[in-house]
Amino acid sequence: MNSDMLLPTKTEVASRLAQYRAWERLRLAAPADRQVRAHFEDTAYTLCVLMGKRCGREAADAAERYLRPSVEHPPMAAPPLAAPAVAVAALSGR
Repeated sequence: MNSDMLLPTKTEVASRLAQYRAWERLRLAAPADRQVRAHFEDTAYTLCVLMGKRCGREAADAAERYLRPSVEHPPMAAPPLAAPAVAVAALSGR
């Protein structure tokens, strides 16, 4: 999505994506049904507008990326400092 766009709520995106996927399955099951095609195209258009994309498939992909939980990696701990061999030898009495 364009960073200049207002972001839709995740609940709205999830709802529209679910509708798109449901009509997509029906469209694949009944490719000759004009009503199914019309509903599928309507949901694709709505998802396109919501996600700022021109193609239903791109909009669905963008919606899935938007809904994916962001994984924030915890900061990596610094590796433990290795004690110089001289210091270890001094401490051990060698």
